[in-house]
Amino acid sequence: MDGYLSFVDDTTEWTGTDITFDIVPTGDGTEVRFTHLGLAPHFECFEKCSSGWRYYIATSLHDHIIDHLGQPNQKEGAPS
Repeated sequence: MDGYLSFVDDTTEWTGTDITFDIVPTGDGTEVRFTHLGLAPHFECFEKCSSGWRYYIATSLHDHIIDHLGQPNQKEGAPS
């Protein structure tokens, strides 16, 4: 994955990692499985990135699916 992380010294830290979403039917619905391959504990961003992914998957994506109102970050420099 190509990405720019403004909150770490090495802003290219996760370049080359892969993000996957697996959508799996279950008995009573659907399960979304998220994996960020290559995001390793020795990365400076590991704690913040892990916490951020938990928020985006469990809260923002959920809210977007249910209410059509996700909670994304606004891009840096974009008008509010």
